[in-house]
Amino acid sequence: MSFFDRVKNLFSSKPVGTSFDEENLAFNAAQVPISQEVTIIPTSEVQSFSPEMDIIPFWLENEDALRDEGVIFGLSEAKSDEKIGAIRNYFAHQTAETEKTVEYNSEKIGEINLFIEQKETRINELIEKARVLENRERTDHQLPRTFIGIVLSLAMCIGNYYLIDESILTNFPENHYVIALGIFLAGMFNLFNSKSLFHEKESSISWRQLLEEVGMPLAASVFVFVQSLTGDASQNQTLLRSFALFFFVFFLFLFTGKLFLSNLTVLKTDSAIWFDNLRLQKDKINKTQEWEYEITKLKLEIDEHRVEKWKIVDILKLPEAELKRLNERREMLVKLFESEFNLARSYREKLTGKQIEDILK
Repeated sequence: MSFFDRVKNLFSSKPVGTSFDEENLAFNAAQVPISQEVTIIPTSEVQSFSPEMDIIPFWLENEDALRDEGVIFGLSEAKSDEKIGAIRNYFAHQTAETEKTVEYNSEKIGEINLFIEQKETRINELIEKARVLENRERTDHQLPRTFIGIVLSLAMCIGNYYLIDESILTNFPENHYVIALGIFLAGMFNLFNSKSLFHEKESSISWRQLLEEVGMPLAASVFVFVQSLTGDASQNQTLLRSFALFFFVFFLFLFTGKLFLSNLTVLKTDSAIWFDNLRLQKDKINKTQEWEYEITKLKLEIDEHRVEKWKIVDILKLPEAELKRLNERREMLVKLFESEFNLARSYREKLTGKQIEDILK
């Protein structure tokens, strides 16, 4: 019985129905003389629910009994925290296993979502790699032209060697092959820079750089000129031939060696580009197929994880619903107790001890 019903019965000779007006109740209560003596109703000690005892208090199973408890506590000096704590303790025990089940399944769903997210990230990475590889174009190179340039420069070097050998043959008949080779190497490969100074447009040329670039080719050319000049009996013919030979060998030394070494450098670069193009073509076939296979495999794994996830979600619906029901039941009982407690506490000072005793009967 609610506190209002108890007050109605107190101020009425007949039992009052549930349609009794609150305004009449307030009017009747106001006519009752208020006594300064308030009898403290002795209350029994609140028993907190103990799982080991496996005892459920009667007032937790019966709402009318809970209302009575609220009225008793409201009219006494006791605090509501003890009774509310007992209610919450009881439901905490009731929901413990359910909460563990919900927490365990929620963690499993979180792990599955993490696995799915990782695999989707990997799929996106593979798709991006495949797109970049597909859009990557072959790099142009001049490998055939470079190879022909090397052959031609090598042919000029060989011709220059034989020209030197022929020029010194008269003065060095025995060891002319070795001497010609030494002169050729001295003039052709005494190169201190990978690029000729004549091709440096922006930088200034110092006399030291010029000496390094021209010194040995000039010395070798002069040596060949002198040998050619002293090797023929006809002076006029020898002088003209020697000057022509000097200029020809000198410029061959200056540019042919640079051309040969420059072509070797370009050959290295073009060869690397050519191998990169071959590797690119191979990757577009092999890696694309490999990535597509991995993407298909990851999608199948994601589908398996999603099936597993939805199975857990279906299993989780029942304990979540039960947990929600118990929590709603707990809050409802707490609010029911608090409403009766607060209402009884608000009328406690307006009633005499005799009236309180009659209400509690």
